[in-house]
Amino acid sequence: MARRVAVPARPLGDDFSFVSPVVKYVLFFFNLLFWKISMVMVAVGVYARLLKHAEAAMACLAVDPAILLILVGVLTFLITFCGCIGSLRENICLLQTFSVCLTVVFLLQLAAGVLGFVFSDEARGKVSEIINGAIVHYRDDLDLQNLIDFGQKEFSCCGGVSYKDWSQNMYFNCTTTNPSRERCSVPFSCCLHDANQTVVNTMCGHGMQDMGYLEASAFIYTNGCIDKLVNWIHSNLFLLGGITLGLALPQLVGIILAQLLINQIRDQVKLQLYNQQHRADPWY
Repeated sequence: MARRVAVPARPLGDDFSFVSPVVKYVLFFFNLLFWKISMVMVAVGVYARLLKHAEAAMACLAVDPAILLILVGVLTFLITFCGCIGSLRENICLLQTFSVCLTVVFLLQLAAGVLGFVFSDEARGKVSEIINGAIVHYRDDLDLQNLIDFGQKEFSCCGGVSYKDWSQNMYFNCTTTNPSRERCSVPFSCCLHDANQTVVNTMCGHGMQDMGYLEASAFIYTNGCIDKLVNWIHSNLFLLGGITLGLALPQLVGIILAQLLINQIRDQVKLQLYNQQHRADPWY
């Protein structure tokens, strides 16, 4: 049902406005902040891509963190542009675009969370596929390499399912025809590190894939990162819930403010039409 606006018995002054300056400028500065953040994200992503060799960059395009940063930055830039300009110019079309896009993003995030929980086996398989793809291109992208090393150190794990997954990489492959000096090895981030060790031995993972699990466990983490990640998620559900709420809250605030401002602008337009009609009335 369409919302009715209570119109006065006589036209209000030209200086009267239904549009609240508080709502208008809070929404404007809210979008301006994320607009600037999105530009920084795009700039960092583009800079990271330009630093890479063309052949390596194309080879690992699907698992490149810089590409993800650029895509998220561009999406955020477009959405916040509509919100920023729409609120400043009181443009209903831009504000509706902003509100709809933000609602779609919020619903997609919600759906992804629900589907990931309901179809946990399929989600696990997709994560395994992504990790295996990252292992294959480990040496092709320095950003990806640093990300994998960070994850393996933080979660005390190695590979996807086990440390032997590193045989999927051409440099760590265990085949007899592999001429690499890193044949049958694992990255140094898989190694057990001594707290008193001041210099990192980057060759500590040499030949570990030739060893059995018990033998290798004395030198490296043998458990895969997928199980470690799943266990970490189960142990930190409240933390993840808080992070999710922290990401969702600004989106909900943006949607509510945009809808509130849209209704205020529509009320203002109706008031202006009402005033024009009465001023055109010869009996006014």
